[in-house]
Amino acid sequence: MLNGYFNSSDRSYSCVEKIGEGTYGVVYKARDLATGRLVALKRIRFDNDDNGVPATALREVALLIEFNHPNIVRLHDVTYSHRQLHLVYEFVDHDLKMFMDQTKNLPLPHTLCKSFTLQLLRALDFCHRHRIFHRDLKPQNILIDANYNLKLADFGLARGINVPMRVYTHEVVTLWYRPPEILLGSKNYSFAVDIWSAGCILLEMLTGKAVFPGDSEIDQLFKIFQLRGTPDPRVWKEVADMPDFQIEFPQWRGKPLESVVPNPPEYALHLIENMLAYDPNLRYNAHQALAHPYFQDATTEGMAEEAGALVGRTAGLAL
Repeated sequence: MLNGYFNSSDRSYSCVEKIGEGTYGVVYKARDLATGRLVALKRIRFDNDDNGVPATALREVALLIEFNHPNIVRLHDVTYSHRQLHLVYEFVDHDLKMFMDQTKNLPLPHTLCKSFTLQLLRALDFCHRHRIFHRDLKPQNILIDANYNLKLADFGLARGINVPMRVYTHEVVTLWYRPPEILLGSKNYSFAVDIWSAGCILLEMLTGKAVFPGDSEIDQLFKIFQLRGTPDPRVWKEVADMPDFQIEFPQWRGKPLESVVPNPPEYALHLIENMLAYDPNLRYNAHQALAHPYFQDATTEGMAEEAGALVGRTAGLAL
Protein backbone atom coordinates (compact mmCIF):
# COMPACT_ATOMS: atom_id res chain seq x y z
CA MET A 1 0.00 0.00 0.00
CA LEU A 2 2.85 2.41 0.75
CA ASN A 3 3.60 4.68 -2.21
CA GLY A 4 0.73 2.98 -4.00
CA TYR A 5 -2.80 3.84 -4.96
CA PHE A 6 -6.07 3.07 -3.30
CA ASN A 7 -9.46 3.40 -4.94
CA SER A 8 -12.74 3.78 -3.09
CA SER A 9 -16.10 3.63 -4.81
CA ASP A 10 -15.76 7.13 -6.23
CA ARG A 11 -12.35 8.48 -5.18
CA SER A 12 -8.70 7.60 -5.62
CA TYR A 13 -5.91 8.17 -3.11
CA SER A 14 -2.14 8.09 -3.48
CA CYS A 15 -0.31 6.98 -0.35
CA VAL A 16 2.61 9.23 0.59
CA GLU A 17 4.00 7.62 3.74
CA LYS A 18 3.14 5.47 6.71
CA ILE A 19 2.62 7.69 9.76
CA GLY A 20 1.32 5.35 12.44
CA GLU A 21 0.35 1.85 13.45
CA GLY A 22 -1.87 0.55 16.21
CA THR A 23 -3.63 -2.55 17.41
CA TYR A 24 -6.26 -2.50 14.71
CA GLY A 25 -4.59 -0.95 11.72
CA VAL A 26 -2.07 1.21 9.92
CA VAL A 27 -2.41 4.92 9.18
CA TYR A 28 -1.01 6.51 6.04
CA LYS A 29 -0.58 10.05 4.91
CA ALA A 30 -2.25 10.10 1.50
CA ARG A 31 -3.43 12.47 -1.18
CA ASP A 32 -6.93 12.67 -2.59
CA LEU A 33 -6.25 12.64 -6.32
CA ALA A 34 -9.53 14.38 -7.11
CA THR A 35 -8.92 17.42 -4.90
CA GLY A 36 -5.18 17.31 -4.20
CA ARG A 37 -5.75 17.62 -0.47
CA LEU A 38 -3.86 15.53 2.05
CA VAL A 39 -5.83 13.00 4.07
CA ALA A 40 -5.13 10.45 6.78
CA LEU A 41 -6.03 6.98 5.55
CA LYS A 42 -6.52 4.30 8.20
CA ARG A 43 -6.44 0.72 6.95
CA ILE A 44 -8.16 -1.58 9.44
CA ARG A 45 -6.40 -4.85 10.14
CA PHE A 46 -8.30 -8.15 10.04
CA ASP A 47 -6.67 -10.85 12.16
CA ASN A 48 -8.43 -13.77 10.51
CA ASP A 49 -11.44 -14.67 8.41
CA ASP A 50 -13.67 -15.33 11.40
CA ASN A 51 -13.43 -12.06 13.30
CA GLY A 52 -14.82 -9.72 10.66
CA VAL A 53 -14.57 -5.96 11.05
CA PRO A 54 -13.21 -5.03 14.51
CA ALA A 55 -15.89 -3.60 16.76
CA THR A 56 -13.70 -0.57 17.50
CA ALA A 57 -13.67 0.36 13.81
CA LEU A 58 -17.42 -0.05 13.50
CA ARG A 59 -17.97 2.18 16.53
CA GLU A 60 -15.65 4.84 15.17
CA VAL A 61 -17.40 4.88 11.80
CA ALA A 62 -20.87 4.93 13.34
CA LEU A 63 -19.97 7.89 15.55
CA LEU A 64 -17.86 10.03 13.26
CA ILE A 65 -20.09 9.70 10.23
CA GLU A 66 -22.77 11.52 12.26
CA PHE A 67 -20.48 14.06 13.94
CA ASN A 68 -19.78 17.50 12.52
CA HIS A 69 -17.91 19.72 14.93
CA PRO A 70 -14.85 21.94 14.40
CA ASN A 71 -13.02 20.29 17.30
CA ILE A 72 -13.64 16.69 16.24
CA VAL A 73 -11.63 15.11 13.43
CA ARG A 74 -13.69 14.83 10.25
CA LEU A 75 -14.32 11.45 8.61
CA HIS A 76 -14.41 12.06 4.84
CA ASP A 77 -14.84 8.61 3.35
CA VAL A 78 -15.38 4.96 4.29
CA THR A 79 -14.97 1.99 2.01
CA TYR A 80 -14.82 -1.78 2.30
CA SER A 81 -13.21 -3.79 -0.47
CA HIS A 82 -11.03 -6.88 -0.83
CA ARG A 83 -11.63 -7.67 2.85
CA GLN A 84 -10.11 -4.33 3.84
CA LEU A 85 -11.83 -1.43 5.56
CA HIS A 86 -10.42 2.03 4.91
CA LEU A 87 -11.34 5.16 6.85
CA VAL A 88 -10.34 8.48 5.29
CA TYR A 89 -9.98 11.44 7.68
CA GLU A 90 -8.95 15.04 7.40
CA PHE A 91 -5.17 15.18 7.73
CA VAL A 92 -3.72 16.79 10.86
CA ASP A 93 0.01 16.19 11.14
CA HIS A 94 0.63 16.93 14.84
CA ASP A 95 -0.87 15.76 18.07
CA LEU A 96 -0.67 17.32 21.50
CA LYS A 97 1.92 14.77 22.66
CA MET A 98 4.25 15.72 19.80
CA PHE A 99 3.61 19.39 20.49
CA MET A 100 4.48 19.07 24.19
CA ASP A 101 7.49 16.82 23.52
CA GLN A 102 9.01 19.55 21.37
CA THR A 103 8.84 22.02 24.25
CA LYS A 104 11.34 19.82 26.13
CA ASN A 105 9.20 19.46 29.26
CA LEU A 106 8.57 23.19 29.59
CA PRO A 107 5.04 24.32 30.44
CA LEU A 108 2.99 25.65 27.56
CA PRO A 109 2.12 29.37 27.62
CA HIS A 110 -1.03 29.96 29.64
CA THR A 111 -2.98 31.25 26.66
CA LEU A 112 -2.20 28.05 24.72
CA CYS A 113 -3.20 25.88 27.71
CA LYS A 114 -6.44 27.81 27.95
CA SER A 115 -7.17 27.68 24.22
CA PHE A 116 -6.47 23.96 23.90
CA THR A 117 -8.50 23.12 27.02
CA LEU A 118 -11.38 25.28 25.83
CA GLN A 119 -11.44 23.49 22.47
CA LEU A 120 -11.15 20.06 24.09
CA LEU A 121 -14.06 20.80 26.41
CA ARG A 122 -16.13 22.03 23.48
CA ALA A 123 -15.52 18.71 21.75
CA LEU A 124 -16.42 16.80 24.92
CA ASP A 125 -19.52 18.90 25.49
CA PHE A 126 -20.67 18.09 21.95
CA CYS A 127 -20.01 14.36 22.46
CA HIS A 128 -21.66 14.25 25.87
CA ARG A 129 -24.74 16.14 24.66
CA HIS A 130 -25.02 13.44 22.00
CA ARG A 131 -24.79 10.79 24.76
CA ILE A 132 -21.28 9.66 23.77
CA PHE A 133 -18.23 9.49 25.99
CA HIS A 134 -14.75 9.05 24.52
CA ARG A 135 -13.09 6.82 27.17
CA ASP A 136 -9.55 7.18 25.79
CA LEU A 137 -8.49 10.79 26.18
CA LYS A 138 -4.73 11.31 26.04
CA PRO A 139 -2.44 13.80 24.28
CA GLN A 140 -1.84 11.33 21.42
CA ASN A 141 -5.56 11.41 20.57
CA ILE A 142 -5.74 15.20 20.50
CA LEU A 143 -4.66 16.59 17.13
CA ILE A 144 -3.36 20.13 16.58
CA ASP A 145 -3.39 21.67 13.10
CA ALA A 146 -1.17 24.41 11.67
CA ASN A 147 -3.55 27.10 12.94
CA TYR A 148 -3.59 25.62 16.47
CA ASN A 149 -7.08 24.30 16.11
CA LEU A 150 -7.64 21.22 18.26
CA LYS A 151 -9.32 18.09 16.88
CA LEU A 152 -10.39 15.21 19.10
CA ALA A 153 -9.65 11.88 17.41
CA ASP A 154 -9.64 8.10 17.84
CA PHE A 155 -13.16 7.15 18.89
CA GLY A 156 -12.51 3.41 18.81
CA LEU A 157 -13.24 3.02 22.53
CA ALA A 158 -16.09 5.52 22.64
CA ARG A 159 -19.47 4.39 23.94
CA GLY A 160 -23.03 5.61 24.00
CA ILE A 161 -24.94 6.09 27.22
CA ASN A 162 -28.20 4.20 27.37
CA VAL A 163 -30.99 4.12 29.91
CA PRO A 164 -30.90 2.06 32.04
CA MET A 165 -27.18 2.56 32.65
CA ARG A 166 -25.04 -0.15 31.11
CA VAL A 167 -22.15 -1.96 32.76
CA TYR A 168 -18.84 -1.28 30.99
CA THR A 169 -15.41 -2.84 31.03
CA HIS A 170 -12.98 -1.13 33.40
CA GLU A 171 -9.95 -1.65 31.14
CA VAL A 172 -10.23 1.60 29.23
CA VAL A 173 -8.40 4.93 29.21
CA THR A 174 -4.61 5.03 28.99
CA LEU A 175 -3.19 4.50 32.48
CA TRP A 176 -1.85 8.00 33.20
CA TYR A 177 -5.22 9.59 32.40
CA ARG A 178 -7.44 6.92 33.96
CA PRO A 179 -9.87 8.15 36.64
CA PRO A 180 -9.93 6.62 40.12
CA GLU A 181 -13.35 4.99 39.74
CA ILE A 182 -12.06 2.87 36.84
CA LEU A 183 -8.77 2.10 38.61
CA LEU A 184 -10.84 0.90 41.58
CA GLY A 185 -12.77 -1.52 39.39
CA SER A 186 -16.05 0.30 38.85
CA LYS A 187 -17.95 -0.79 35.76
CA ASN A 188 -20.69 1.80 36.17
CA TYR A 189 -19.24 5.03 34.91
CA SER A 190 -20.17 7.82 32.58
CA PHE A 191 -19.12 11.16 31.08
CA ALA A 192 -17.11 12.07 34.18
CA VAL A 193 -14.29 9.74 33.09
CA ASP A 194 -13.54 12.11 30.19
CA ILE A 195 -13.49 15.14 32.49
CA TRP A 196 -10.90 13.53 34.79
CA SER A 197 -8.69 12.79 31.77
CA ALA A 198 -9.09 16.35 30.49
CA GLY A 199 -8.08 17.69 33.91
CA CYS A 200 -4.94 15.56 33.84
CA ILE A 201 -4.12 16.89 30.37
CA LEU A 202 -4.58 20.51 31.49
CA LEU A 203 -2.22 19.88 34.41
CA GLU A 204 0.30 18.33 32.02
CA MET A 205 0.20 21.38 29.75
CA LEU A 206 0.66 23.71 32.73
CA THR A 207 3.61 21.75 34.15
CA GLY A 208 5.29 20.28 31.06
CA LYS A 209 5.05 16.70 32.33
CA ALA A 210 2.48 14.05 33.17
CA VAL A 211 1.30 14.52 36.75
CA PHE A 212 0.31 10.88 37.42
CA PRO A 213 2.84 8.77 35.46
CA GLY A 214 2.04 5.38 37.01
CA ASP A 215 3.64 2.18 35.75
CA SER A 216 0.89 -0.13 37.05
CA GLU A 217 -2.70 0.27 38.20
CA ILE A 218 -1.78 0.28 41.88
CA ASP A 219 1.12 2.68 41.28
CA GLN A 220 -1.26 4.91 39.33
CA LEU A 221 -3.74 4.92 42.20
CA PHE A 222 -1.05 5.72 44.74
CA LYS A 223 0.31 8.60 42.65
CA ILE A 224 -3.21 10.05 42.56
CA PHE A 225 -3.66 9.49 46.31
CA GLN A 226 -0.33 11.17 47.11
CA LEU A 227 -1.46 14.38 45.42
CA ARG A 228 -5.22 14.30 46.01
CA GLY A 229 -5.27 12.39 49.30
CA THR A 230 -6.54 8.87 49.92
CA PRO A 231 -10.31 8.78 49.25
CA ASP A 232 -12.46 8.98 52.36
CA PRO A 233 -15.57 6.73 52.22
CA ARG A 234 -17.34 9.22 54.45
CA VAL A 235 -17.00 11.83 51.69
CA TRP A 236 -17.11 9.63 48.57
CA LYS A 237 -19.64 7.10 49.79
CA GLU A 238 -19.63 4.82 46.71
CA VAL A 239 -15.87 4.20 46.92
CA ALA A 240 -16.21 1.66 49.74
CA ASP A 241 -18.26 -0.61 47.45
CA MET A 242 -15.83 -0.55 44.53
CA PRO A 243 -14.24 -3.96 43.84
CA ASP A 244 -10.61 -2.88 44.25
CA PHE A 245 -10.94 -0.41 47.10
CA GLN A 246 -9.20 -1.47 50.30
CA ILE A 247 -9.66 0.18 53.65
CA GLU A 248 -6.00 -0.73 54.30
CA PHE A 249 -4.75 1.61 51.56
CA PRO A 250 -2.00 3.96 52.83
CA GLN A 251 -3.56 7.14 54.17
CA TRP A 252 -2.10 10.13 52.34
CA ARG A 253 -3.31 13.60 53.29
CA GLY A 254 -2.72 14.97 49.81
CA LYS A 255 -0.99 18.18 48.74
CA PRO A 256 -2.23 21.48 47.36
CA LEU A 257 -2.16 21.76 43.59
CA GLU A 258 0.10 24.79 44.03
CA SER A 259 2.86 22.31 44.88
CA VAL A 260 2.59 21.00 41.33
CA VAL A 261 1.78 24.24 39.50
CA PRO A 262 3.73 27.15 40.97
CA ASN A 263 2.49 30.58 39.86
CA PRO A 264 -0.69 29.20 38.29
CA PRO A 265 -2.87 31.33 36.03
CA GLU A 266 -5.92 32.83 37.70
CA TYR A 267 -8.75 30.37 38.34
CA ALA A 268 -6.84 27.44 36.76
CA LEU A 269 -6.42 25.43 39.95
CA HIS A 270 -10.03 25.93 41.00
CA LEU A 271 -11.10 24.50 37.64
CA ILE A 272 -8.70 21.56 37.96
CA GLU A 273 -9.86 20.85 41.53
CA ASN A 274 -13.38 20.40 40.19
CA MET A 275 -12.31 18.39 37.15
CA LEU A 276 -10.33 16.06 39.43
CA ALA A 277 -13.00 15.64 42.10
CA TYR A 278 -12.95 12.04 43.33
CA ASP A 279 -16.71 11.59 43.34
CA PRO A 280 -17.86 11.47 39.68
CA ASN A 281 -21.20 12.93 40.77
CA LEU A 282 -19.42 16.03 42.07
CA ARG A 283 -16.93 16.32 39.22
CA TYR A 284 -17.64 19.13 36.77
CA ASN A 285 -19.36 18.20 33.56
CA ALA A 286 -18.14 19.74 30.29
CA HIS A 287 -20.82 22.44 30.30
CA GLN A 288 -19.92 23.53 33.83
CA ALA A 289 -16.22 23.57 32.98
CA LEU A 290 -16.81 25.73 29.90
CA ALA A 291 -18.67 28.26 32.05
CA HIS A 292 -15.77 28.52 34.52
CA PRO A 293 -14.13 31.96 35.02
CA TYR A 294 -10.81 30.45 33.84
CA PHE A 295 -12.14 30.81 30.30
CA GLN A 296 -13.53 34.33 30.62
CA ASP A 297 -10.78 35.79 28.42
CA ALA A 298 -10.04 32.64 26.41
CA THR A 299 -9.51 32.87 22.68
CA THR A 300 -8.66 30.51 19.87
CA GLU A 301 -7.28 33.38 17.78
CA GLY A 302 -3.66 34.48 17.55
CA MET A 303 -2.25 31.20 18.81
CA ALA A 304 0.54 31.26 16.21
CA GLU A 305 2.14 34.14 18.09
CA GLU A 306 2.03 32.19 21.35
CA ALA A 307 3.55 29.13 19.73
CA GLY A 308 6.13 31.35 18.07
CA ALA A 309 7.22 32.48 21.51
CA LEU A 310 7.99 28.86 22.29
CA VAL A 311 10.40 28.69 19.37
CA GLY A 312 12.58 31.17 21.18
CA ARG A 313 12.57 28.93 24.26
CA THR A 314 12.95 25.57 22.56
CA ALA A 315 14.57 24.20 19.45
CA GLY A 316 12.71 22.71 16.56
CA LEU A 317 9.11 23.46 17.45
CA ALA A 318 7.20 23.79 14.22
CA LEU A 319 3.69 22.98 13.15
